[in-house]
Amino acid sequence: MEFYRFKDAITKDCGLSFSVADTPPPPNQTNGHQSTTMAGRGSVRASGNFNANQDAEILYKAMKGLGTDEDSIMKLLTSRSNSQRQQIKAAYKTLHGKDLVGDLQGELGGKFETLVVALMTPPILYDVTSLRNAIKGAGTDEKVLIEILSSRTAQQIKDITAAYRQEFNKNLEEDVTGDTSGHFRRLLVILLQASRQQGVQEGNIEADAQTLFSAGEKKFGTDEEQFITILGNRSTEHLKRVFAAYMKLAGYEMEESIQRETSGGLRDLLLAVVKCARSVPAYFAETLYYSMKGAGTDDQTLIRVMVSRSEVDMLDIRADYRRLFAKSLHSAIQGDTSGDYRKALLLLCGGNDA
Repeated sequence: MEFYRFKDAITKDCGLSFSVADTPPPPNQTNGHQSTTMAGRGSVRASGNFNANQDAEILYKAMKGLGTDEDSIMKLLTSRSNSQRQQIKAAYKTLHGKDLVGDLQGELGGKFETLVVALMTPPILYDVTSLRNAIKGAGTDEKVLIEILSSRTAQQIKDITAAYRQEFNKNLEEDVTGDTSGHFRRLLVILLQASRQQGVQEGNIEADAQTLFSAGEKKFGTDEEQFITILGNRSTEHLKRVFAAYMKLAGYEMEESIQRETSGGLRDLLLAVVKCARSVPAYFAETLYYSMKGAGTDDQTLIRVMVSRSEVDMLDIRADYRRLFAKSLHSAIQGDTSGDYRKALLLLCGGNDA
């Protein structure tokens, strides 16, 4: 089954070869938090002059005979939306009686292959597969659980839960609880409910800030329960107001207190929730920065974020990356990767903000 081939490619170690889409036109401003629809904020857009059969033929020719034309594959796939890629996949099967993803995997290798297979996977299935791989086997990849469950919208979380059951005949919440423990597990379960309160409760802003202060900085030890309840259940709009009130009350940013008062997986998850409440694109800019910082590259994270945000908010991520780290995302990718893998990632990035 195609899904398993995707799963194998995601877990393989690799090396890439690609060519990218044009830089998109300047978009409208959005505030970038979870509940915002990011229409037009992606670096990858649907092609206006789209013909699935024609594209299927281009890909077939790129893989036919001796050698593979990686550049053509890369340029085409990064200049089509995911929905269009699914139509190309269907056309390819109709025209050639073969599975496009299987053929791509047979022709490509390394990180480039992983990236191309990720691009060919519908977004919800990509999230579901990433979560499944993070949970199954020995050990848990907490980073993936944290990233996906803290950054996706309520509707996306509901779709992920349903797709997980359909794909694996398993319950995502049960799998998560079976693989995690303690306060970390409790907050993950709350996030999986996808039932944050709506709007801002004016009367609770000061009370929430006070509760968080009393649960952490003000006492010996930490009442993690209060952090989990408030940060896991309030709306992002409400939390922004609470963070401002907390700063006035405690003299610290919420993130500073979480760093001091908690540890391990819970700390990382609470920080991700707070950062996503403030700005999802800024959270991903930071995630990308740390995937390339220091010796070695966390290619799994780099690929996952570049693919999953390419049609959502990559333009905002690029702007936040420039603002936060005084360099462009484009130059960071250029300096940290190589070959076709680098070319493909730069196409997904879509432009240099140097």
